[in-house]
Amino acid sequence: MKTTFAVAAVAAFVAVSGPAHADNMVFSSWGGTTQDAQKAAWASPFTEKTGITVVQDGPTDYGKLKAMVEAGQVTWDVVDVEGDYAAQAGKNGQLEKLDFSVIDKSKLDPRFVTDYSVGSFYYSFVIGCNADAVSACPKTWADLFDTAKFPGKRTFYKWSAPGVIEAALLADGVAADKLYPLDLDRAFKKLDTIKSDIVWWSGGAQSQQLLASAEAPFGSIWNGRMTALAASGIKTETSWEQNITAADSLVVPKGSPNVEAAMKFIAMATSAEPQAALAKATGYAPINVDSAKLMDPETAKTLPDQQTASQVNADMNYWADNRDAIGEKWYAWQAK
Repeated sequence: MKTTFAVAAVAAFVAVSGPAHADNMVFSSWGGTTQDAQKAAWASPFTEKTGITVVQDGPTDYGKLKAMVEAGQVTWDVVDVEGDYAAQAGKNGQLEKLDFSVIDKSKLDPRFVTDYSVGSFYYSFVIGCNADAVSACPKTWADLFDTAKFPGKRTFYKWSAPGVIEAALLADGVAADKLYPLDLDRAFKKLDTIKSDIVWWSGGAQSQQLLASAEAPFGSIWNGRMTALAASGIKTETSWEQNITAADSLVVPKGSPNVEAAMKFIAMATSAEPQAALAKATGYAPINVDSAKLMDPETAKTLPDQQTASQVNADMNYWADNRDAIGEKWYAWQAK
C-alpha cells in the first residue's frame, strides 16, 4: 500500500521535475505522529523522485528559527509553523519568498497562501477526552472550564497562539462572531478559575501523552492528535462543539542553504495526492482543493472542513498583527 501511494504521489509531482542540486535538505516539524505522517506522505516520495534526502528535525522552535536567521547560520530548509507566525515572520524578513513558478498555488485554498507561506494542513482545536479514565467527558468549552462538574487536570496549549484565549472567551459566554478584538483581561480572568488545574502541552506528541496517561484526561487538543489516539486503541471522545480552526504553514527560513530543494519539497507537499495521504493519516484537512475527491468519503467527512455546524475560525491576520503584544501578556500571566 505504501508503495502504491508513493507511485501515485510521484505521478502528481509534476512541478518538481528537473535536476536536483542538493544531496539533502532539512525539514523541521512538530514531532510525533504528525511528523511521521509528513515523512511518509511527503518526504519519502520526494526522495524517491529527486534523490534528495530529507533529514527530519524538530520540534519547531520559533526562537531557534529567529536565532538561526539573525546569525546567518540556518540549518533548516523547510519548517512547519503556525499560520499566524508565518504571516508575522514574512513581514519581519525572516523568511524566503516562495517561488510560485515551482509551487502551483492555483489549487491551494487561498486563505492559506501568502508570498512567504502556503498551508501545510488545516486543523481544529477540539475538546479531547480519554474516556477510559473518567466517568464523563466535557462537551463544551464551558464544561472544560467547570472544575466542579469535571474535576481533575485538563491540558491546554502552552504557547501564545490562537486557541486557548478564544476557548476561554467562548467558555465565558462571548459569541463566536464577537471574539475579535480579543478581550485579554476577560480571557485571563476566566483562565484564572482553572489555572491550578492546567497542565500545559508544548507539542502535539506531549498532548497525546498527557491524555493517554490520564495525567490530564481531557483538554484542548489538535483534532488530528485525537485521531491518532483513537487509532492506538485508547477509548477516546472528541467534541467538535465550537471547534476552533487554524492552519499550519510551510515556510523557508531566510538564508536556507537549500532554497531550490526547499521549493521543490513544498511543491510536492502541497500537491493533491500527498495532501490527501496526509489527511487520511492524520485527520487534518488538506489545503489542496483537489485532494478531497481523492479520499474515501467516509474519511473525508471526519475532517475539520466538514465540522462547520458550530465552527469558529481563528483570525490569523489579527494574531499576526498582535502576536507580540498578546505574547507579552500571555507569558506574564503564566508566570504569576
